[in-house]
Amino acid sequence: MAAKPPTGDPVQDAPDVSAPQHAAAGLPAIGHTLRIAQQQMGVRRTALTLLKVNQKDGFDCPGCAWPEPDKRHAAEFCENGAKAVAEEATLRRVTPDFFAAHPVSGLADRSGYWLGQQGRLTHPMYLAEGSDTYEPVTWERAFDIIGDELAALSSPDEAVFYTSGRTSNEAAFLYQLFAREFGTNNLPDCSNMCHESSGSALTETIGVGKGSVLLEDLYKADLIIVAGQNPGTNHPRMLSALEKAKAGGTKIITVNPLPEAGLERFKNPQNARGLAAGGTPLTDLFLQVRLGGDQALFRVLNKLVLETEGAVDTAFIEEHTHGFEDFARAARATEWDETLRATGLTREEIEAALAMVLASRRTIVCWAMGLTQHKHAVPTIREVVNLLLLRGDIGRPGAGVCPVRGHSNVQGDRTMGIFERPAPAFLDALEKEFGFAPPREHGLDVVRAIRALRDGEAKVFFAMGGNFVSATPDTDVTEAAVRRARLTVHVSTKLNRSHVVTGARALILPTLGRTERDRQAGGDQFVTVEDSMGMVHASRGRLRPASPELLSEPAIVCRLARRVLGTAGTTPWEEFEKDYGTIRDRIARVIPGFEDFNTRVARPGGFTLPHAPRDERRFPTATGKANFTAAPVEYPHAPEGRLLLQTLRSHDQYNTTIYGLDDRYRGIKNGRRVVLVNPDDARELDLADGSYADLVSEWTDGTERRAAGFRVVHYPTARGCAAAYYPETNVLVPLDHTADTSNTPASKSLVIRVEPNPPGSA
Repeated sequence: MAAKPPTGDPVQDAPDVSAPQHAAAGLPAIGHTLRIAQQQMGVRRTALTLLKVNQKDGFDCPGCAWPEPDKRHAAEFCENGAKAVAEEATLRRVTPDFFAAHPVSGLADRSGYWLGQQGRLTHPMYLAEGSDTYEPVTWERAFDIIGDELAALSSPDEAVFYTSGRTSNEAAFLYQLFAREFGTNNLPDCSNMCHESSGSALTETIGVGKGSVLLEDLYKADLIIVAGQNPGTNHPRMLSALEKAKAGGTKIITVNPLPEAGLERFKNPQNARGLAAGGTPLTDLFLQVRLGGDQALFRVLNKLVLETEGAVDTAFIEEHTHGFEDFARAARATEWDETLRATGLTREEIEAALAMVLASRRTIVCWAMGLTQHKHAVPTIREVVNLLLLRGDIGRPGAGVCPVRGHSNVQGDRTMGIFERPAPAFLDALEKEFGFAPPREHGLDVVRAIRALRDGEAKVFFAMGGNFVSATPDTDVTEAAVRRARLTVHVSTKLNRSHVVTGARALILPTLGRTERDRQAGGDQFVTVEDSMGMVHASRGRLRPASPELLSEPAIVCRLARRVLGTAGTTPWEEFEKDYGTIRDRIARVIPGFEDFNTRVARPGGFTLPHAPRDERRFPTATGKANFTAAPVEYPHAPEGRLLLQTLRSHDQYNTTIYGLDDRYRGIKNGRRVVLVNPDDARELDLADGSYADLVSEWTDGTERRAAGFRVVHYPTARGCAAAYYPETNVLVPLDHTADTSNTPASKSLVIRVEPNPPGSA
């Protein structure tokens, strides 16, 4: 019997608030995990499924991209990973009868939480022009609709092919191959919105746009700096790695505008000691930095290292780096007064951090979207690299850069060629292997794709996974832009808001999940993923598909390609659909590091991709060396009476997927429309704890962007800073407010005013 989904949206305008917690996981995490899993899957299915998550003979968690250790626990998953699995393996179903009973106009009034709780999609569905109701459609008819619309375009560049980070390597490779054979590089992806700044900064400075450390390096580090990241909610299995590092003597500095429970203390639910005792204290020094002040912090640390005798690795700098003198000149000119204003820290706190840096011979810096989503995000990450280069901490065991990616295969998608600005060498390899001339002009990233839809320059929008309208900035602008499309297509496992904000016509194409058996004409198939540290491994689902009507993502791309491109070309789309091993053979010939792909990925645990800075201390940059940089220090300013807002996730959330309405570690229950404000700031702005207000962002275009009805919560944030959950606050992020170089939406440094608005007022 299918599990029963909720029938109505819960009341979300009166959240309960208690004091924030100071430790993560423990028995509450186990209880919450089992409760959610059993509600969605039932007892037997819960046991069968969770014991296969992240196992060498199982499936990769559809949540985050944190790597697995070689020796794995029987329960190699975290609370949020279990929620992600439960939502995919749920017994709830969204059938054609559901759509017949729920017009699109009614679904558009539902919350994202309610939509997601309805269950798995079971049939291809079509929304005809002028209709308010999705109707079932055959796969053949669906591909004809897409093919006819693509054929009617005046240019291939009028189509946009988006993908999320959940897509497998095989599906991503086929997807970009199809788009480029069709004739466009319009391949925006979720990286454009999260870690594009990391890739931009690292490619320029060390020559590879990925992290340079492996999981084992964390255990060897003397010091780990965790900046702009909340692993307790976003990458909970990272806490186990930090706990193991602490046991070996590693020190940890946390840099964050908010105190995060997981980085304060970790109660490991995988062992009795973690449950019975008080857990492991993780952070040795907490630097409560002001929003956007990270560049100034790392710049002053660099100045102080330069001024300390014997602290600079001169031999490494002379042999392996470029641009040191310009960097050193800029760093030495750093002023304390400006640094303290930018960071909100005291001189004593910064000097304590310096002492820990100087005491370390092996330092790793980890970061996430708290660093990447500012206007000056790229120079901030370059400044992080400067610190590591000064100390010779790249290409050394236990040291290096560690951008912690979010979605399960977001890094693998980029490796497979999902990128609007492909390298010429990659296009050359595609041309040689498949015998067609791929387009060379750069395509559209996410922000530029929204502009193109808004301006009528893009007419077909195709999404391989994800929830585009909820993940993107400037919600009103984005939704209006999407509605201008001639056709929107979403390959999805579950219902989300992007299915109810449509073009003139719309298709929902249901696909297999990671947990499900993928049987093709060539037999049972597996797919592969790349984790946050460049490890590639297999993923095999075991469950019966949610519906016999589901197609795998590779099968959807192959059938679409045959309908759109015909059979005259040399690409063997039918063969690819039958046997994914043939896809991996082609990947092996196109993408460096994947040689003998099928043989190597068959080994338990997979294999590690090469990384020149890590493996050889070789830096494939324009200068042939690692590059110091010397950008001016920037930080966001809020005028008097205003605050700086960062958008963030709750604990019952992963990206735009809302699992529940609680944020246990921050003390929020049964609600999401809350704004966390420092009590001193709140008193100055006359914002009583528990009062209600509208959030209004202020930007240079003069447009008022408003998010209404937020409960004010007095919370220990950095002074002058506030925080609230996305996607509810994406409406406040201007489309053109983006990071320099990477064009990532700058949703972590919004200037807002908070206008009191009691419930029931006009």
